[in-house]
Amino acid sequence: MIVAPAQPRSLTARLRAYFLTGVFVTAPVTITLYLAYVFFSAIDGKVRELMPATYDTLFVYENFTIPGVGVLIAFVSFVVIGFLASNIMGKFLIRIGEYILDRIPVIRNLYGTIKQIFETITTTQSQAFREVVMLEYPRKGVWSVGFVTGTSKGEIQERVSNETVNVFLPTTPNPTSGFLLFIPRKELKFLDMTVEEGIKLVVSAGIITPPHGEEKESAKKNKSKKGFLGK
Repeated sequence: MIVAPAQPRSLTARLRAYFLTGVFVTAPVTITLYLAYVFFSAIDGKVRELMPATYDTLFVYENFTIPGVGVLIAFVSFVVIGFLASNIMGKFLIRIGEYILDRIPVIRNLYGTIKQIFETITTTQSQAFREVVMLEYPRKGVWSVGFVTGTSKGEIQERVSNETVNVFLPTTPNPTSGFLLFIPRKELKFLDMTVEEGIKLVVSAGIITPPHGEEKESAKKNKSKKGFLGK
């Protein structure tokens, strides 16, 4: 289950936390239902072709929309869902919903995959991944990005002479799968980027590159200038 973030102090920060929680709770279900809708709609469209044309009027509606209302409703909905998901009752309802989805063939596999992706994104709030590293993989001269999950212990460490580190090497763009590697610490290059930045780099297939050096310092200064909005 996706864990809600710790409760911030300011109103703006709390709304932001509730909004993000609402998105992470809603997105897997929404995407699953949408893909299921697309699949069944394709079949329904073929079947509807065999029906009399008079029945098509049942699917025709006139919609009058005001620009911005949909965005506002979506934002409020995510905040409310995030608030409810942070409570005991909300977590109970989520478990019931997941139990129902887990009993539906095809849907349970689709939902499980999508949920894993979003849970991987939210792991940046925990200590599951500690540091971002570079390692030569799959061969010398080719570098990959991985995440340190701990120091090797027990039989694994006893079997090798050098200090070994546990590194999770994710796949792109789905970081929920990957390889667990036990690599000598001296063969790793530890990066300054945060775990969140590292996951963004992997999920985006390298499109989103974390700022570094002067660019990162400039981003921090700009963020600090805007910080008073959350106080």
